[in-house]
Amino acid sequence: MKVSIPIAGFNPTVVLGCQDDFLKKIKHQYNIIASMRNECIYLKGTEKQVKEATKAIKKMLKNIEKNKDNTYQKISNIEERDPSCVTTPKKLVRAKSTGQVEYLKAVDDNDIVISIGPAGTGKTYLGVAKAVSCLMAKKVERIILTRPAVEAGESLGFLPGAIEEKVDPYLRPLYDALSDFLPYDRIKKYLSMKIIEVAPLAYMRGRTLNDSFIILDEAQNTTSMQMKMFLTRTGCRSRVVITGDITQVDLPVNIFSGLIEIQHLLKNIPGIEFIYLNEKDVVRHHLVQKIIKAYEIKNST
Repeated sequence: MKVSIPIAGFNPTVVLGCQDDFLKKIKHQYNIIASMRNECIYLKGTEKQVKEATKAIKKMLKNIEKNKDNTYQKISNIEERDPSCVTTPKKLVRAKSTGQVEYLKAVDDNDIVISIGPAGTGKTYLGVAKAVSCLMAKKVERIILTRPAVEAGESLGFLPGAIEEKVDPYLRPLYDALSDFLPYDRIKKYLSMKIIEVAPLAYMRGRTLNDSFIILDEAQNTTSMQMKMFLTRTGCRSRVVITGDITQVDLPVNIFSGLIEIQHLLKNIPGIEFIYLNEKDVVRHHLVQKIIKAYEIKNST
């Protein structure tokens, strides 16, 4: 017998436990196959086993719903006990390398964190996960995600379509990261209420961003003036994460990267921390580590 139990609307970490302890308990106690995907718990076993397990799971969900006011306190406690964990409404995210653990700790301990490293090291992914976690725990009131819309200066006018169509290809990776941590209907709701904003860097000019978790992605493609403009948007009770890969600068050769510049300008300011990730922190296909290493050797010779 097979059964699926939807858990949409519940935080999976609260339902399953930090190490999937509850799911393991269900497997052991009822001697069935139990797994979770697509916001559902799937059970497989004899009719009696599945019915009993289903009853236990539904009872637990009912208790969680009854005590939902304590949910985010539980989430905060999980992260305090294990700083390598980030809890979001759709999944529990774990740092997978020493560098990633240091990155998450830096975000907890500093108002501004600059994460520099190659593709696949989790710079953006972990940053967005942390932003969602802070929003859910009411540590911030909104999330601002931004990146240079066009590599060499945000020249949107020459692209076809309305402004949304023009910037969408450049902002799509940020939407993709959000969709890993929040259900689609909640993303849509938060975007319409401006609780989450995803916008080109040029849209940040002239604003003061209070009570926000702000992420600047692909920061290697900001000019010195754009970087200064972005950093001076930071308001009270806000956190800033800046991510980029200084080996992949797409600016014209006569324009200096703002990300490279701030390594020297800001390195000794308390409250600002630089985290450097490398090929050992890559969590994509195992060959990506070797590819990055090969290019590093090429560039050093």
